[in-house]
Amino acid sequence: MNYQKPFLPNEFDRRVLNVKKRMEKAGFDLLICQDPANMGWLTGFDSWSFYTPQAVMVHLKEDMPFWFGRPIDAKSAHITTNLPAGNIVSFSETLVHHPDDHPFDELCDLITSKSWGSDRIGVELDTHYYTARAHQHLVRGLPNAKISNNRELVNWARLVKSEAELVYMREAGRIISKTMREAIAKLKPGVREYEVIADVYRNQVLGVDGKFGDYTGLCPLIQVGEGTSTPHLTWSDQPLPKSGLVVMELGAARRHYTTPLTRTVHIGKPPEEVSRLAAVIVEGGDVALEAAKPGVTVEDVAAVFQSILKRNGYSKDSRVGYSIGIAYPPDWGERTVSIRAGERTPLQEGMCFHFQSGVWLDDFGAAISEPFVVTAKGGQRFCDVERRLIVID
Repeated sequence: MNYQKPFLPNEFDRRVLNVKKRMEKAGFDLLICQDPANMGWLTGFDSWSFYTPQAVMVHLKEDMPFWFGRPIDAKSAHITTNLPAGNIVSFSETLVHHPDDHPFDELCDLITSKSWGSDRIGVELDTHYYTARAHQHLVRGLPNAKISNNRELVNWARLVKSEAELVYMREAGRIISKTMREAIAKLKPGVREYEVIADVYRNQVLGVDGKFGDYTGLCPLIQVGEGTSTPHLTWSDQPLPKSGLVVMELGAARRHYTTPLTRTVHIGKPPEEVSRLAAVIVEGGDVALEAAKPGVTVEDVAAVFQSILKRNGYSKDSRVGYSIGIAYPPDWGERTVSIRAGERTPLQEGMCFHFQSGVWLDDFGAAISEPFVVTAKGGQRFCDVERRLIVID
């Protein structure tokens, strides 16, 4: 199989070394990762196998990580990673969806066989795929270990992107720019919502200039009319109205590096209140990205945007952005830095964010967001879709 690995081996070596330094500082000997984004970031592993227990382990005394998972997925590890065969370990197939036993029983056996049974072990207590049952079996199977939450240690290691990662972020930006423009062109009275989204999926995967798109961490979102007063609705079979507001939040991914983008469209002449809100959102976003320079704290960027809202009589209680990068379902955020008050993390070049500037009022909402990378000159956009309320006559 001619599988094209997304990065050279030295990129993964650098990442593992970074994580080990963080482990030493945090007091961990062993890290057990079940977040598919972290597994992929550490090793390159890429398979839709995260619906069953699996893990990547990093140990301070081992040169390379270990992959642990279902037997039929072990070949995926051989194909997609640079791990030596001895570091790819399968559990018994009979443990899949077993009512009493669990694959982590055999993970405990593996850890014990490596003389790691009394180690300080960090687990991902807040990841989507680390279940309460998995944790229960791990704790029971390693009674001498010191098991604790690693507090998204690998997620934080992913925060500053390498130049190799930024290549994929920029390619994803070009894919979503094209996808969004074509989706906007599809918005005509009478066209059904699912027809718009069907084209979105096609364009997400077709990509740009022969560079295909992966599945994204979040499905396409579309809201119409009063539905725009909330951000996370999906499509229906309803036809688009002759006049009304439409908000779409879409994403594109290159080798799972994801750039989300939101645009607001009005079919027919927009009410003044809609035009005004959209203009304020655009102004606030532009000023915030100008401020997003190295050394500036994240909360200062949030404050710039909030000041524009306040000056115009609006408010936004939710965060105004979050870090992005490699992502798997059900989310395309990194679950680390949120752009909001109280977030004192200083910006560094190479950090990537989705500046989600949506404002949702009682009867309608608008969002004109932007994915960007922090540079010495401020936030550099990944996309080139026009930043305004788009009106379709």
